[in-house]
Amino acid sequence: MGGRLSKEVFYENLNTEFRVHFEPDITLKLELFEINEGVSTPQQEQFSLMFRGPLDPAFRQTICRMEHDRLGEVTLFLVPIARKPEGMIYESVFNRLIKQDEEGGDA
Repeated sequence: MGGRLSKEVFYENLNTEFRVHFEPDITLKLELFEINEGVSTPQQEQFSLMFRGPLDPAFRQTICRMEHDRLGEVTLFLVPIARKPEGMIYESVFNRLIKQDEEGGDA
């Protein structure tokens, strides 16, 4: 994806499916089901994404190449955080600086 990955972009795609290329021959479907707000400031954006996937196969924390119908290809660091009856839960945490020119300030 050419644009920046902001929480607004992910809110627009909440409850949609991402395909994770776990291994060359394994693709898992994960659903983005929750977005948690962090402590953001005008200079910094913090949030986390919660994905739900199948219990088996599950994967360890890793950088994943993911595909989405609207966002195209994205790469996220996913960490498994819970095994629940409805599926394995993965989290991706964002903590990024916001450039002044993105907010309409001086570059």
